[in-house]
Amino acid sequence: MKKSKLLMIIGSLLLLGLFVFPLWNITLEAPQYPTPLGMDIYINKFADTHEFDIKNINLMNHYVGMQYIPETIPEFKIFPIAILVMSALGVIIGFLGNHKLFLVWFVVMALLGVAGMYDFYLWEYDYGHNLDPKAIMTFKNPDGSVMGFQPPLFGSKDILNFKAHSYPRLGAYFLFVGMFMTLTAFFIGKKEPKS
Repeated sequence: MKKSKLLMIIGSLLLLGLFVFPLWNITLEAPQYPTPLGMDIYINKFADTHEFDIKNINLMNHYVGMQYIPETIPEFKIFPIAILVMSALGVIIGFLGNHKLFLVWFVVMALLGVAGMYDFYLWEYDYGHNLDPKAIMTFKNPDGSVMGFQPPLFGSKDILNFKAHSYPRLGAYFLFVGMFMTLTAFFIGKKEPKS
């Protein structure tokens, strides 16, 4: 089997790691929590980093009027189907061996990834800014507007006495490596002799 085909097939199959490992993690550090609170985000669920973390985050957020982290969101039904379809298509395209289709697959997958990150940003924005006006505690910005509590999309950010961290996890690395392999397959496929 040609190297490009093999790279395309393996790269596409690596996406399935998203069903086993978390895609993303948000961690909250504060002096009152010796063990930071954390939430792992999979493509089909939210999960505690440590037992009862999400419950504790929800209790804490209630005081400032933030919404509860739900058990499920509509995306958790869509993302797994999209990953399964793209993985299966990638394997089929890999067996076909048309390097131009490798690039088409990569571009579609990259667009889906960007759309997923944008959707995640919108969810975070709503979660951190759509506050209950009757909350027990209200915090204001220096300009008098109500303070938002949106965690960062990527990186670290101070939110009151908390330090929020938001970073990819092993599932995301499976995705990145898989996509890199499919892009590499395209460039190798361009140079391979036609059979």
